[in-house]
Amino acid sequence: MDPNHYRFRGVWRFAAPTPAVFAALEDVRSYPLWWPEVREARPTGEDSGEVVVRALLPYRLVIGLERRRRDPAAGVLEAEMRGDLVGWLRFTVRAEGAGGSGGVGGAGSRVLCEQDTRPRKALLRRLALPLHPVFRANHAVMMRRGRRGLAAYLASGPEGGARRTGDSGRLSADG
Repeated sequence: MDPNHYRFRGVWRFAAPTPAVFAALEDVRSYPLWWPEVREARPTGEDSGEVVVRALLPYRLVIGLERRRRDPAAGVLEAEMRGDLVGWLRFTVRAEGAGGSGGVGGAGSRVLCEQDTRPRKALLRRLALPLHPVFRANHAVMMRRGRRGLAAYLASGPEGGARRTGDSGRLSADG
């Protein structure tokens, strides 16, 4: 086992329609509004950007993101990560449930979050073996808070920004 290799997989469920969830996840510049650990997000090109992340542990990560796949019909957003972390991340958004899940017409959304990454920061690499479980727990807290933040953001309605469709807020352009 390589202590510097991390694979994460989690499921988020929302009482919101899939187009709204997809739009919110695509609008990376809005992440600091709803995801407490994402301190800053800025575009660096038409299909790229950079986020600054700081979770519970006292270190800051600067992660470059470049679109690899954007497929609204399949519900897939995928990006390559560069910078303090290298690898990839993917969100797959699907409709889920009639009735109990909420959302429009009783249908909600299910998001599969997948990440395959390695740290490039020297300190994180050196501490990987003794602190591997701590780093995984830190990531789990960050993802849990992201899910809760996005749920509240989506529930706030159109004025909350979740349904904003202008390209200016996206790291990936339509098409």
